[in-house]
Amino acid sequence: MILVFGSGGQLGQELTGLARGGNVPLTGLTRAEADIADPAQVERALAEIRPRVVLNAGAYTKVDRAETDEAAAFQANATGPEVLAKACAAANVPLIHVSTDYVFNGSQTGAYRESDPVAPLGVYGRSKLAGEDAIRHHLPQHVIVRTSWVYGVYGANFLKTILRLAAEREELRIVADQRGCPTSTADLANGLLAVAQALGEGRAVPGTYHFAGSGVTTWHGFAARIVEAQAPFTGRAPGVVAIRTEEYPTPAERPANSELDSSLFSRTFGYTARPWHEATDATVAQLLSQNQTHS
Repeated sequence: MILVFGSGGQLGQELTGLARGGNVPLTGLTRAEADIADPAQVERALAEIRPRVVLNAGAYTKVDRAETDEAAAFQANATGPEVLAKACAAANVPLIHVSTDYVFNGSQTGAYRESDPVAPLGVYGRSKLAGEDAIRHHLPQHVIVRTSWVYGVYGANFLKTILRLAAEREELRIVADQRGCPTSTADLANGLLAVAQALGEGRAVPGTYHFAGSGVTTWHGFAARIVEAQAPFTGRAPGVVAIRTEEYPTPAERPANSELDSSLFSRTFGYTARPWHEATDATVAQLLSQNQTHS
């Protein structure tokens, strides 16, 4: 049995849906059902469900709001993982934890490997790094998976924002000097289930891994692909204009380079994400086909 904390989020919903479709034994708990920062709730869940593997899909992901809401970000992203790690250590259960490219400052030229030095730029990245460190300190049986630019059919994300803007505007101005690897929740969930299977069978190598969509693009390139993919469904073709980061100021500084090297994950767990543009097209089609069906 896999126990997923944070099953109400975009990744958590993807995981529970995949598990149902693939007949994978999985129990999901939302934050309302079990807050990972509450030791009593976590310990009770582990005692009742007795999982072979725990997967933490819960996180505070509001990057800009974290700059003025530091306590909440650290509660979810640092205290919660520490509580999980301690409880899993006591129960002798391995933990899979999802982290982020934002632990890096983006100054590197090529793709980031797991061994590259970390230097988060903002509160969100620092809170996620603190969670990683807590897990490493308290629980040897862990797999930390850093990912990048996550989107999917559930929750709020960049792809769904671009679809909404494409329906409302004739021109979209999108940052073109930040690059990364768009990662669909469907691919990420499949990758995490591969890790869970390996851990459950005792053949996973504990440690930190990178997993992201195959290939690299900019936010502008990502948006342009989304707009292109939605056109056959909507007949709309708004312009996508490239702008510089300084033309779109945000409270939190973003890494200029969020590209992750996922080769170690592929070699270890035998799973590789689809090319980002293929996964993007599939997600757009899934969302807009659903909308057409319901209209």
